[in-house]
Amino acid sequence: MRYGIDIFSGAGGLSLGAEMAGIRIKTAIEIDKSAADTFLHNHKWARVLQNDIQELDPKELVDEKKPVFVIMGGPPCQGFSMSNTRNRNMENKKNYLFREFVRFVREIRPEWFVLENVWGLTNINGGETQTMIEDCFRAIDGYDHITSSVLWASDYGVPQNRNRFFMVGNRLGIDFKFPEKQTTKVTVKEAISDLPSLKNGQMLEEAEYTLSFEEASPFAQMMRHYSDKARQNFVSRNNELVIKRYSHIGQGENWRAIPDELMQNYADKERCHSGIYRRLREDKPSVVISNYRKSMLIHPWEDRGLSVREAARLQSFPDSFIFDGSLMHIQQQIGNAVPPLLAKAVFEQIVKLTKQSKETN
Repeated sequence: MRYGIDIFSGAGGLSLGAEMAGIRIKTAIEIDKSAADTFLHNHKWARVLQNDIQELDPKELVDEKKPVFVIMGGPPCQGFSMSNTRNRNMENKKNYLFREFVRFVREIRPEWFVLENVWGLTNINGGETQTMIEDCFRAIDGYDHITSSVLWASDYGVPQNRNRFFMVGNRLGIDFKFPEKQTTKVTVKEAISDLPSLKNGQMLEEAEYTLSFEEASPFAQMMRHYSDKARQNFVSRNNELVIKRYSHIGQGENWRAIPDELMQNYADKERCHSGIYRRLREDKPSVVISNYRKSMLIHPWEDRGLSVREAARLQSFPDSFIFDGSLMHIQQQIGNAVPPLLAKAVFEQIVKLTKQSKETN
């Protein structure tokens, strides 16, 4: 059995992908209570520490009977995000939490580490920040094989055009190569068309699927594998004005399709972000859903926002995965998560290359 530790774990998208690749997560660290509760709910065999990572001693997590194969995690990325124009620099204290990741690798010495973050990290200071982080890991004895890349989730079976930065390193002397892209993309329709029809503000704990298992798409079948019903069909309630705005927006369109008389509360309509009030296209992967409640992302054929289960599907969380916390906290957990199928592709490659290396040597 290969064991992993997930730091800055969030709800556990990265861990879920690792487990799909055959890696058992023995410890997770997450400071947010709702996210930590979600992780424990779905990884009952794991030890979940709801704590500030800066206050923890990595050596206390070492078990000689269960050596750590990989340490993974996504340090807080608010400061690195391209949407954060005020604090996107190394003066933001949160940007230095990656040093805690370095500390855990140095103290525990796993065979591999996987650091995940927003793609905007690659552009800070003309790429110097990325190089600095890589050099911090290379300064640890033995970790001189490090590979970084920005991956698109839609290239790995996720029905969403979301890009994430991955830095992968090891002390085994393996030259890591990121997995090959898939040739086909999963569309929004393939992802959610078997989920129940809902109304604005509806909070339906569970409901029957609208298509039989055989009628559902291969992606939907994968998501339903351990579930007999669709759960957590929760939709935020928007006021009547917002719903009127939705009715004017076609698939692929955004706020520009809304008549001016319905946008009078905006001081300057032209300053609206292009992602605001966007209706998803059913024939393509979704746009990024990181802030899907605040962005007012619209269901492709119903005049309402996305449900929790629909958003989870677009992130490739299986229907058996249950989120804890208030609706707002759940939506944030989903939006912040690493798509599990994207993580799975990375970890399967790590397991494959490790096996090949040990067979050769």
